[in-house]
Amino acid sequence: MRILVVEDEEKIAVLVVRALQKAGHQVESCSDGAAALSSISSNNFDLIVLDVNLPVMDGLEVLKKMRADKNHARVLLLTARDGITDRVTGLRTGADDYLTKPFAMEELLARVEVIGRRAPSPNQGDILDVGDIRMDIRKHRVTRAGAIISLSPREFELLQIFLQEPGRTFSREEICERIWEREHEYDTRTVEIFIMRLRKKLSEDRDENIIETVRGIGYVLNPPAP
Repeated sequence: MRILVVEDEEKIAVLVVRALQKAGHQVESCSDGAAALSSISSNNFDLIVLDVNLPVMDGLEVLKKMRADKNHARVLLLTARDGITDRVTGLRTGADDYLTKPFAMEELLARVEVIGRRAPSPNQGDILDVGDIRMDIRKHRVTRAGAIISLSPREFELLQIFLQEPGRTFSREEICERIWEREHEYDTRTVEIFIMRLRKKLSEDRDENIIETVRGIGYVLNPPAP
């Protein structure tokens, strides 16, 4: 992947860049939010490794501006271990995952590897139709009643899980393991935040709730009328 590392602590930045390059990625770096936005606007990155605490403009503001500009590059936030508010805000704003400092380089590389897996499994069809929702997996495109719905990569993956088995209830743990490929052991709100984001986009200007919470179990997609 082509990756931008945005980190103002020079020692950390150098180590992260070297590790990512050794893993075969194309990597660029910068040390403040304003420089990051400039680089993002003029380049096509697959992933942004984005520290929250940056000079000039913090990482959350960079993320907000990216999403406001319809930039859907994947974002891995780097946050302080006690920065729960930053993590929740980042996920709600459009981050795909987060990693708390200090972190093991092996874990960062594993997170990056998971984020980079975009291809659907071989037994999936290219088109999923459920009610008036259509997903074109190959083109990474979702429409509802013909109108395009703009989704982040993680939101797309989450909706794909529901569309493949409409009417089935998924637990938070299963969703987390299938999307993030690890046990959901540190913040149970992560899945809830992504569900909230997806609900809002699917039901915009409609008085309905396509993705229903099943108390004590998880979530189920109720197919809308075609």
